[in-house]
Amino acid sequence: MKDLNLKSSLDLADHSNPISSMFEQPKNAKDWEQYILTEEQISSFKKDGFVRGIKILSEGQVDILNKELVKLQSLSEAEKELFYHYESNESEDSAKVLFHAIGAWRVTPGFHDLIWSPAYRMATYQLLGQSFRLFHDQLFCKPAKHGGVVAWHQDYSYWTFTRPMHHLTCWIGLDDASKENGCLYFIPGSHKWGLLPVTGLAGDMNAVKKVLNEEQLDIFEHKVANELPRGYASFHHPLTMHGSYENFSEQPRRAVVINAMDHRTLGNTAGYDRLEALKSFPAMPQDKLLDSRFFPLLFDGDKELEALGRDIPKVNDSELYDDPAICKNK
Repeated sequence: MKDLNLKSSLDLADHSNPISSMFEQPKNAKDWEQYILTEEQISSFKKDGFVRGIKILSEGQVDILNKELVKLQSLSEAEKELFYHYESNESEDSAKVLFHAIGAWRVTPGFHDLIWSPAYRMATYQLLGQSFRLFHDQLFCKPAKHGGVVAWHQDYSYWTFTRPMHHLTCWIGLDDASKENGCLYFIPGSHKWGLLPVTGLAGDMNAVKKVLNEEQLDIFEHKVANELPRGYASFHHPLTMHGSYENFSEQPRRAVVINAMDHRTLGNTAGYDRLEALKSFPAMPQDKLLDSRFFPLLFDGDKELEALGRDIPKVNDSELYDDPAICKNK
């Protein structure tokens, strides 16, 4: 790959398909069977708002991404232009470090092709219950000994500039994730709490408690640690409360996140109160289908699965998504 110095020629969003041999792609419906989530996994997601322990990457594939990640953490200002958001340190605590960037799929071949991982695509199709597009990716990196927090939050509280609420987050560890190095935590059942206000992402870990009622505060104490080997993933609902604590260990905690959305998702930017945060994002006009090259279609269930699609367990659209009270302008 060429040096990252010409935005027009190096934007990998120009390629709406894999550009390397990193992932072997299924050639027919039967090839997808090895990736299908079980009924139990689907039921667990519907009950708790998350499911975990799903292998997405081999050891070799993790190594490829970590090599690219080293380069992505030391870019020039010109090289950062393809990112929608890039903060070498987003932590509000000066003694801590949290690298956070959005848009790596546009910059390096490994992160570009990750969104076409067959294991990722099948799980996302089942958990959304629909064909889907990429919304955006994210990198979250906590260095050893002084990694910062990602405060408790709901993803969709930041995403009300799109509608309806039919999104899914996949968190993939690029290191073994443990309680010691700042793994993700979930609050089981919190996806049924409705939409809560934004209370901050990289500052006070427990700021969200100020907007919870007594019942929610009680449930909050039963958080679940998302400890995973590297290369494995968890998936969570856009309203599931989650966050991650500091990294005090001797090991880094690096992760990549893929955020997907129903293929029929529309822009909802009119009246959005944080438009400044979207200044580097692709255009998302009000009530217009988000189908530009920046939101590639990653899975067409009817086409790729053929008759097999009727027998695959998946979430029914109306069970967990598309609440009109949530999807109005914020």
